[in-house]
Amino acid sequence: MNDDFINLTIENLADEHLCCIIRTKKLHSGVEAKRQWLFKRLKEGHVFRKLNKKATVFIEYAPLETAWVPIVGDNYYYIYCLWVTGKEKGHGYGKSLMEYCIADAKEKGKAGICMLGAKKQKSWLSDQSFAKKFGFEVVDTTNYGYELLALSFDGTTPKFAPNVKTEEIENQELTIFYDWQCPYVFQNVEKIKEYCRINDIPVSFIHVNSLKKAKELPCVFNNWCVFYQGMFQTVNLLGVSSLSRIVKK
Repeated sequence: MNDDFINLTIENLADEHLCCIIRTKKLHSGVEAKRQWLFKRLKEGHVFRKLNKKATVFIEYAPLETAWVPIVGDNYYYIYCLWVTGKEKGHGYGKSLMEYCIADAKEKGKAGICMLGAKKQKSWLSDQSFAKKFGFEVVDTTNYGYELLALSFDGTTPKFAPNVKTEEIENQELTIFYDWQCPYVFQNVEKIKEYCRINDIPVSFIHVNSLKKAKELPCVFNNWCVFYQGMFQTVNLLGVSSLSRIVKK
């Protein structure tokens, strides 16, 4: 089955589709933003492995030391995304992708693998129940429902950075931290800007454009997080209805 997959590289990045956004038929600015972000990350050991066809079947992970998340640990991999959707489900692709990551981690002498989860499964987070079948366990938690899952090979475990536990910021207006790793972020930023303009809602967008900024974030983060009235709200991308509920609190 490994012959069915390919890894993105500096050489093929411009030509390969990004399977996390195959559903769009129009030119999408988020795709180019994602490619530019990936171009820099691939040089740091970032892995994007996907089914060698037009399908939403892929895993994306990186060394924790260079992963843009406020999680700390020694010699771990961090899984950003693991997705198998649509008609490709039920063919063992998810199992194959996870096994590839585990084998890669062991071959590289990693201490283990970790990923973001939650007490209740959240959209835009990979299926944590699936990960637990491979031995992933909860090793750290926040007071607002998120968990850090880890598969340890040597008994050590990573943890959320201390700043994650604060859950609040000084700015009281709607505040959104984002980066360009997810191609859907670009259109979501534009949509929220327009909604806030029409409804006269003050909003601050903070572009997380460095590893240092990502590691110092005051909340869990996979490429997006939202605060309102100084308090953490969600890591989910926002539709108009969910945004409306937040600002009416």
